[in-house]
Amino acid sequence: MLSLPDKPSLAVLPFQNLSGDPEQEYFTDGMVEEIITALSRIRWLFVIARNSSFAYKGQTIDVKWVGRELGVRYVLEGSVRKTVGRVRIAAQLIDAASGTHLWADRFDGSLEDVFDFQDQVALNVAGVIEPALQAAETSRSANRPTNDLTAYDLYLRAYAMALSSGARIPEALRLLDQAIERDPRYGPALAWAAPCSFRLVTDGRSRDPAADTRKCIDLARRALQVAGDDPSVLANAAAALAYFGEDIDAMMALIDRALALNPSFARGWQISATLRNWAGHPDLAIEHVETSFRLSPRARSGAGFAVIGVAHFLGRRFDEAVPRLQLAIQEDPTHPVAYRFLAACYAHMGRIAEARETVERLRDVSALVVPDASYLRNAEDRELFLSGLRLAAGETA
Repeated sequence: MLSLPDKPSLAVLPFQNLSGDPEQEYFTDGMVEEIITALSRIRWLFVIARNSSFAYKGQTIDVKWVGRELGVRYVLEGSVRKTVGRVRIAAQLIDAASGTHLWADRFDGSLEDVFDFQDQVALNVAGVIEPALQAAETSRSANRPTNDLTAYDLYLRAYAMALSSGARIPEALRLLDQAIERDPRYGPALAWAAPCSFRLVTDGRSRDPAADTRKCIDLARRALQVAGDDPSVLANAAAALAYFGEDIDAMMALIDRALALNPSFARGWQISATLRNWAGHPDLAIEHVETSFRLSPRARSGAGFAVIGVAHFLGRRFDEAVPRLQLAIQEDPTHPVAYRFLAACYAHMGRIAEARETVERLRDVSALVVPDASYLRNAEDRELFLSGLRLAAGETA
């Protein structure tokens, strides 16, 4: 029996061929190989090689036994049913220790372009499995004794806090600082501490914005020094540096590199969309958020709706911006960005009462109503946002 590695580990078992045609084994095996390749791009995940997992082909499988024998924490299994012109792929993710099902889904498609369909399924499976595994790892960490936290466990707890609510970001940052103190070169912790620091500034929760800005930039640059080919580290660091004035084209190139390393990185597509808005490319931003939604349809979507709302606002499509920004606020009532753009939107539409009511709601979550908007590189976009927000807040230019 093999011991578990230090990071999350997964085996993708051979899928069952339910087509009733032994000749279709090649298609089923090819599908699994594509999924293994896609999952292998997730840098924090240890994926067992095909040769080891395919040793179980044709066998009746006990998932708990496989987990112990291969030394993995999670197992992905599934089936392929191919009929004339169509195919259905079912997959399920299982905690090998407990046998608990963590995720299951199915994918239907046409075989007009079989290889394109294989690629899309592999990307979609990887896109939805990544957040499912993060949630499972976070739950596992939360149940550990708090007096024996490693840097990895501290990072997991902070990760969950930062994603759950803006109000918990100060607490998340304290845990990340502890993780970095334990391991000053721990890339994921450095890279998550950077956007947490800039959220303190942008959300109006920082006691010393200048110091937190310097801290954010330092953390992001340190993260890039140790990032290697970790897409998440690259994306988080790029977002933080871009916000505080780093060359936007260079930061978008970093995001593009992250997505080339892992095309199924759903949150990476969302970060890319954010930077496209900042660079003045709102239509491309919408495309990238929609890619994120397709890859991870069950993930919290508030931030994505905020990005789409901002994109429509920057495109002067105020009627389309309003419902997206309202959805973003509904999902995360603690994030000031959506309130600010919604207020500006209402002001430009002449709906001043609603604009001012939105500002009052904004004041409940942030003392900072009109922020520094230099992250919007297009001067006309910046003026559109600030003029609307000042009008909503009853301020003069």
